[in-house]
Amino acid sequence: MKKFAALVVAASLASTAAFAGGPVVVAEEPAVVAAAPASSIGTAGIIAGLAGLALIAALSSDSSDDTTN
Repeated sequence: MKKFAALVVAASLASTAAFAGGPVVVAEEPAVVAAAPASSIGTAGIIAGLAGLALIAALSSDSSDDTTN
């Protein structure tokens, strides 16, 4: 019976060391995030908007010299 107990103890000690696995470490790479554009309008849109405002102001101004008395 002592031999059987010794065999069981030896098998349990051997099996824990033989089949013990460490944790699987998976290194995650950091996600690359693309920078968003500063504005969706851009410089051309701002210039076009200002030109449109100047055109509207020029058309709506009442600066005609056709004054008759």
